[in-house]
Formats: sequence, structure tokens, C-alpha cells
Amino acid sequence: MRGIHRFRHVVWRTSTALIVVAAVTLASAAAASSQTAAPPEDKGPVGWAAYRGLGGMAALRGATETRQFSSYDREGRNNDGFKGTYSCLRTIATNCVIAERAGAGEIESIWFTRDEGIVTKTGWIKVELDGRTVLKAPLQDVVDGKLGAPFVWPLVGNRDDTSGGVVIKVPMPFRTSMRVTTQHNPLFHHVVYRTFADADGVPAFDPKDPATDVIARLRASGLADPKPAQRGASTSRSTVDIQPGAAAKVATLSGPAQISQLRVRLPQVIPSPTVADDGRAFGPGGASTFTAAVHPKNTGVRLTRRFDPEVENQLANVLVDGILAGQWRHKSRLGPLTWLDQSMEIAPALTSGKSKITVRTEFAASDVDLNEFRYDVHSLVDGSWVRTDVMDLGPQHPGEEAAHGYKVEKQTWQGRRSSYYPVDAGQVAASDAVLSGARLRISFDGVTTVDAPIGEFFGSGLGEFDVRSLMFSMDPGKDGWYTSWWPMPFGRNAVVEIVNGSSTTIQAASVEVTSAPDSKVAEGLRPNGSLGYFHATHRSGAAERDKDWIALDTSGRGVYYGMTHSMRGKLPLGTDVPRLYLEGDERIYADGVLTPIQYGTGTEDFYESGWYFRTGTFAMPSAGYPAHEVGGDGCQFDCTGAYRLMVTDAIPFSSAFRFGMESGPLADVAADYSATSYWYGTSRTTLRGTDRIDLGNAKERDLHGYRSDEETTAKLTSSFEGDDDHDSATGTITSSTGKISFTVAVDKANTGVQLVRTADHARPYQEVKVLVDGKEVGTWLQPTGNASQRWLQDTFAIPAKFTSGKQKLAIALEPARGSAPWTASTYAVRSFVGPFDAGAARSAAQRLDPGALDWSAPDRGPLVRDSRDPVSTRPGG
Repeated sequence: MRGIHRFRHVVWRTSTALIVVAAVTLASAAAASSQTAAPPEDKGPVGWAAYRGLGGMAALRGATETRQFSSYDREGRNNDGFKGTYSCLRTIATNCVIAERAGAGEIESIWFTRDEGIVTKTGWIKVELDGRTVLKAPLQDVVDGKLGAPFVWPLVGNRDDTSGGVVIKVPMPFRTSMRVTTQHNPLFHHVVYRTFADADGVPAFDPKDPATDVIARLRASGLADPKPAQRGASTSRSTVDIQPGAAAKVATLSGPAQISQLRVRLPQVIPSPTVADDGRAFGPGGASTFTAAVHPKNTGVRLTRRFDPEVENQLANVLVDGILAGQWRHKSRLGPLTWLDQSMEIAPALTSGKSKITVRTEFAASDVDLNEFRYDVHSLVDGSWVRTDVMDLGPQHPGEEAAHGYKVEKQTWQGRRSSYYPVDAGQVAASDAVLSGARLRISFDGVTTVDAPIGEFFGSGLGEFDVRSLMFSMDPGKDGWYTSWWPMPFGRNAVVEIVNGSSTTIQAASVEVTSAPDSKVAEGLRPNGSLGYFHATHRSGAAERDKDWIALDTSGRGVYYGMTHSMRGKLPLGTDVPRLYLEGDERIYADGVLTPIQYGTGTEDFYESGWYFRTGTFAMPSAGYPAHEVGGDGCQFDCTGAYRLMVTDAIPFSSAFRFGMESGPLADVAADYSATSYWYGTSRTTLRGTDRIDLGNAKERDLHGYRSDEETTAKLTSSFEGDDDHDSATGTITSSTGKISFTVAVDKANTGVQLVRTADHARPYQEVKVLVDGKEVGTWLQPTGNASQRWLQDTFAIPAKFTSGKQKLAIALEPARGSAPWTASTYAVRSFVGPFDAGAARSAAQRLDPGALDWSAPDRGPLVRDSRDPVSTRPGG
């Protein structure tokens, strides 16, 4: 997504009750749960269970997919929503259907942008699940939090919360169908949803459930472990010096057990000096008030204020729960364009035994006024300072202000500053070198699965910036820790190392690893088990023209949970759009299917922002933009750091996974990228190919008893969407308006079956009723269409109750009345089975190439940007 603003639009949302929870209280919040029976394990967590059961992230899944509807350009160009050409699947009256499914599943994430993040012109949004309307309200009101829980920050966010986009992160399960409609064409959008083979254990969504425990957990993102506490947990601590080129073992653990927290502190690393932030100021008779979380076992609290020191003689009284705790004093002017932090240690008598405090800052004196941009709250626990809250205030942080009950009296100013902390440039360079050159390496049961730069592993590959995500954080404050809360199970042993690949000696690095015994993981991690090892896979390199830059490409079985991404543009700052690399779309593939399961609309859109991150850095539980450097601090031109966590919208795979990102509108902009991907998995697969029918081959049709009423055939030469859209293929396409039947072979030991159709994507809303051995299974609906890149591969999952113990299935497809003709070139049949080593077939699992297609046609060659590819004419913010 593209462009920036030149004005601000501040939307004040209705205040919601403050829910600030310290680490020790988060575990008890999981008690609230649905009365509906838990879904089978192979579906993964459904509904609020995804947030309440984060300790189970290592669990692998079965016949489920995570897909996305979006407004991406069907020609493979860059018109991803500027004109709304591809935004509506269909219209009902004048309303725009943007997502639709027949069958069971769950809506996980909805993102929009237009008009630099103001979505008023979209009108209302309507979500229909199982034939009932569960949400219908003006979209702007929804993302402003006006509907109340569960539709409050950070389960919703407006353009100020996300720096340019709007999001709805409330998981909404459905048993038979879903449809999302907007009143008017929304322009840019994504709807991420999961599909289930059946509705067993899937509850109906209750929009009246406020999920207050989940909201509390998310509002503590980056500050506390979001998982339930582990019984018997202990912490291994070490402090080491590491010479360049050397490695140090910092923890050796015995299993079966699970790591629940990993912390690293590097005293020699200093924060990156360039910070853009918004804030407020107040004058005589004025004050500000907010509530902050502290650790109930604290023996003191430290409050740190970021402010603009250009204003001289600032003096304020600070009260904690109504009692004077100290003063903010600043005399001499610093600047221009500098930041300063002040810290105050609050006496234990005012904080001991409390889990929250109310802080009031009262104006006493100033040459102009008293300003404040951010407060960091640290609690002293067992002799160590731990960050327990952050109050990042300002007009572009409405969610954080509301959550902390922030109020300002006699305000004199609000706005944004981009300034610098006065530090030595050599220290910054040395710090960046350590964070990018030193690596965290972890081996589980003798196999290394974590090997990534320390900075990127904890959320920032461009330097030490503030990171506050649900599963990891980076505290750039004094004595700040980098913390990971990924659950990491192991059966026999785990070894944690720091490898110093930088040219700087690492001095007095502190590492803490918290783990607890867990007898269950030993069984789950066996070759035929249900758990995967935690992976943090790092890749780096230059983007290649006309190719996606690949962040992760792996085979086996797993679940993908997101990544931290560092982007270094190569366009000179004098060019019209130095951030043009952000125009690139993500394309995600699972299990070798040639059509992407997710196809995005822009790089910052994937990070749930918009318009080149319109107003600068932000932090949300599942997405954030901690770093932007321009022509300095180690960045030659324009550099961007972002993260995306996919918690409810994690992507499972049974045989292969591939994540690619274009660099630029047509993969045509020079840039250097690096990324660390977070996922769980094993090298074994659970998807076995058992049959295939080439409908252009008469012998294969006869062998499978293939019959089709009212069928026509034709030749099609076209391409698939995605990274291979320049490759053309030719094959036979059948179109049917009558019943289709055929017989296929499956594995007798199957736990379900997947049909993969290679088809003509030209016409949308191809729909058939699927029957297996005469019994109705469900509806196979393909609502999308693409008249330009017409080859399609889509899938249909048949539940085990229709296939278990069988070696053959009689399939019948009955086109729905009034639907587009059902097209097909081939059908591939794959059985879900117990984990096995694919061996030589592993590479084939990464690309389900229909043998019936002739790929000898000349490719289209690289696309050339023209008037069909609108982009921003102004640099981003």
C-alpha cells in the first residue's frame, strides 16, 4: 500500500475499562472458556482458545488450511485496490461481497485501508456466519472500538493504531458458511480465514462474549508471558564474554521439558538514536493521569519519561495513588531535534503489593508548557528491573491511551516529533554490528532448529528499537532485556548458544532460560507424534528481478507463525519514491499447490498497516513496525523493520511451505532483505499422493470410470497466479453443467482425503455438491475468478468419517443451479496418513505439478511498469 498523509485525523473512541494485568495474573485469566466441546486436535485451537492456549503452539494439525481473500491485482500487476477493480467477489444490490465460503471454518483477521486509513466511505461491514448476521455496523465505528468488547483495542485498531490500516482480529468460527460484505467498495482489503473438513467441535460465534481475559492478555503484549505458568519451572542464568568468531554455551537443559521464556541482555548495545513519536503538552493548572501495571512482588518501581528538552525549566509534581512520589525537573535547553529521558525511582512504600498504580503528573512551572511522549514502567523483582508497562501516549495512540485511562487537562499542544538521542555514531555502528552479527543458536535433541541474528530473533534487525509483540519483545531502556515467550519443547536435551559472528567482542552478555519438566512432550516429539520442534529460520540476500524473495521454503509438516523482516532499499533518496520496494505483495504456498493460498496487496499491508506506514512506527500484539531509518544510523538509503505474528491465523502445512515477497510493484525494485521465520515442524509429511486423473486422457478417464453430463472440452494456454505468473502452460480443460462421477484410490490407513483440482479460473463462483459413496459431504465453492491468469489449483477436504478404512472412493460432483460451469483439467488425490519420511519424493511435495500440462510455451518475460500500475508519488512517513 502506498503514499502518505499531510494531515492528521484523530478519532476518539469510547473509553473502555482499564485492563492491565501483570505477569503473575495472566495465567489465571485462562479460566474463562467456551461451554462447547473442544474441537479435535487436528483442527488446532478454535475461537478464543488460540489466545488462551498459547502453550500449545507446537501442536501440529490435520486437514485444515489458512487462506485469504484480498483485492490483489488479478493481472499480477499493482492495481491492488486503488480503483477497487478486484475488491468485490460479487455484488448484492450495490453491496460488495469480499469473502465467502461454504463449509466450516473461522474468520481470523480482517484488514482494510483506503483514503490514507480513513474507512468512512466504505460504510458498514456485515459478517454473516451460518446464515445469521453477527456483526453489522459502520466499519469506522468498529475499528474505533465504539462497539465495545470484544471489538476493542487491540482486537480492533484504526489507522492511528496501525499507522495506516484498520484491523479486526476477533476470531469468528462458523459451522456451515460465512460471508463478509461491505456497504460500498472498500478498495484495499484482506480477509484471512481457516477451513475445516467438518464442523465437529466448532462452536457458534458469540459476539456478546467480551473475552475480557483475552483482551487483558493482548494489552500486556511485550510485557508479560502470555502463556499459562508452567509448574516446576526453573531458570538457568549465565553471564559471558564472547570473542569475535567464538561461541558460548549459555544453557544446557535435560528433558523431557519445555522452554517457556528466554531472555538476553547485552549491556554494550545502545538504542538506535532516531525516534519518531507523538505526544502531548499541558500548561498552568494542567495535569495528566494514567494507570500502569506493576509487579505485585516489586520492591520498587522506576518510571521513565520521554520528553522534548527544547522547552526549558520544566517542573512537575508526580503523584502515585494520590501521594507525592517525586518531581520531574529539567532546566537547560537541549536541541534542536533531540530527545531526553528522565527516570524516577518510586519508593517501595507506594508500590509494594500492588499490581497497578495511578500516576498523575501536575504542572508546576515551565517557560512554555510541560510535554510528555511516553512512559516506561519497570518493577524491581528479585533484584532485577523488569518492564511491566508502557504508556505510549499521543493522538496516534488512541488504543493505548484508552487502555490506560489516560487523561490530560489544560492541553496546550499535541503532535509528532522525529528527533535524535545524542549518542556517538561509532557506538551505534558497533551496537548494530553485534545485533546483526551475533546469532542465537538452539539445538533440540541434537538438531539445530534456531539459528538467527539476535536482533531479528527478538523483533528488530536494524538496531535496538522498542518491540512489543505477543511472543517477543525488545526493551531499549536502561538494563533492558530482549525476551522470547515461544514455547520450545524437547525430548532429551536442549543446548542454547550465542555465536559471535561480529567483529566486536561481546561483553558481559546475560542470558536467562526458563524451562519446566513436561513428560507429555517426549511422546509428542517422536517420529509419529503430534508436536513439532520450534524453528527460527533466517535468510538474507538481494531481491532478484521478476522473482519473489523467499523468506522460507521447507518440506515436511508444520505450522507457520510469522516473521521479523528487515528491508534495506537501494533506491537513492532523491528518487520520487525511495520506499517503492514496499509495493511488493506476499505470495504464500502450502503443500505444493501452485495457486497461492494467500496473495497480498503490498508489503506494509501484510504488516497490517498502510500507505508506506503512514505516520511512523507502531506496536500491536500481532504486527508492528519498530524501525525506519533514512540515510543514517547504518542505513544508506531507506530501511524498514517490521514483524507479523500469525497466532489465530497460523498457517498449517502437511508436506511443504513457501513464503515469498515481491520487492516493488512487479518484483522490479532493488533491495536487500533478511527475515527470521517462526514455525514449528518436523521433516516428516502426512500427505501421500494416491491417485490422479488427466481428463484429457481417454484411457485415464476409463480407468477411473469418469462420467460427465453436458461436458465440453477446449485447450487453454495461460499461467498460474503468483511467483510463476510469467510461465505459460497449455492443457485440456473440461467444462460441465451436469453431474460428474469418478472413482479414485486412497490409502486404507487414511485420516481424511484431499482432492486437488487443476482448473480454469476465468469464471468465478464455480460450485458443486460433493458426494462420497452416495453420501453428501459438503459444497466445493470457488468464489474467486481470474480471466487473465487462468490456471487454478484449489482443494477440497473429505473428512475421515467418509474415507477411513477404504481403498477406493466413488466421487460425485453435482453443479449448483445457476453456478458457472465446473471446470477441470486434472484431479489429484492425496490421503492424510500417519507421519512418514517422504525421502526422494520430498522435492515433489513442494510443487504439485499436474503432468497433463505442457510448459513448453514461451513465457511472458518480466512485466514492465506502466500506467496500469499506480503507486504513490510521495515518500512514506
